[in-house]
Parts: sequence; structure tokens; C-alpha cells
Amino acid sequence: MPASPSARDRILDAFEELLTEQSERAATLDAVAARAGVSKGGLLYHFASKDAMVAGVLQRLEALVADDLERMRTAPAGPLEYFVRSSVSSQSALDRTVIATARLAQGADTQARKALGAMQSGWLALLEAEVGDPIAAKAVMLIGDGIYYNSALLPETTAVVQTEADMDRLVALVLELAGTTKR
Repeated sequence: MPASPSARDRILDAFEELLTEQSERAATLDAVAARAGVSKGGLLYHFASKDAMVAGVLQRLEALVADDLERMRTAPAGPLEYFVRSSVSSQSALDRTVIATARLAQGADTQARKALGAMQSGWLALLEAEVGDPIAAKAVMLIGDGIYYNSALLPETTAVVQTEADMDRLVALVLELAGTTKR
């Protein structure tokens, strides 16, 4: 049986949920405490302020991105194929934290913008190392962004890659575009 999340993790989860479902304005200390099932004093024990919760989300993002970059770096099929296949929204912890961070960035949080920029730079560096062409690597990143956008926000549209065969064909096209071959 998996261990239940710590109070700190429940608070960060609740903060992320409120950010993504409503807005930064709705993610008050009281609302986060209620959503996390802790007292306001319990929340303040772990996070002295809303800024401390933001810092917690950004630390979480940094750790999740580091894990993803390692999986991408060591993927048997290579970073490019890993990136394209993992661009489909899966409601993973990384997806949720990226969306919450994006909501903070939309509210002009400069630290959130820097964190998203660092995430993108990490992915782009691995793609560029594999394909050897900065523009081709950026094209792959933009394709991944489109895959994510459509699968996360428009899942019922025809633009979404719906079958494994479609994904295989898309990966083959992206590999061709990037000038690499299937391993």
C-alpha cells in the first residue's frame, strides 16, 4: 500500500489544484488549507506565506523536470522520440506542476517564468544535442507543444494523436524532419 502524501505535499497539491482550476487569486491560504484538509496553522507551519508555497511549487517543478530530463537522456529510443511521445498530456505530476507554474507565470511571476524557461532550455538542449541543428530542435519542441496543447485542452478534436499507429507515424515524420533515423 503506497504511503499517503505528507501534509506538505497535500498543501502543494491543493495549491496547484486551485491554481489550475480557478486562479492564483482564488488560491488563498484559507482555500489551500481547506482543500488540503489541514488547519491554517498547519499550512503556516509548512509554508509561512503564499510566496513560500510558490517557491515550493517551483522546487517541485525543478525536481520533476530533472527526473524527466534524465528519462529523456537515457531513453532507449533517444531523446527526440521520448520527447514527442511524452508530449501527450497524461495528467502526470509533471503536467499538473507545469500547468500550475504556467498559471503563476501568467500572473507575471518572474520566478515562474524563469522556471518554465529553464525547463524548456533543458529539453531543447537534449533535442539539439541529438539532432545537431538548433532550428530542427526548436521545430521538434514546437511540435511537442502542439501535441500537448491539443491533448490537454482540445482532447475531442481531430488534431489529437489518437492511436499508437498515428503516434508511430508522427514520430517517424519528426525523426525525418530532424534529419535523424529510427534506431
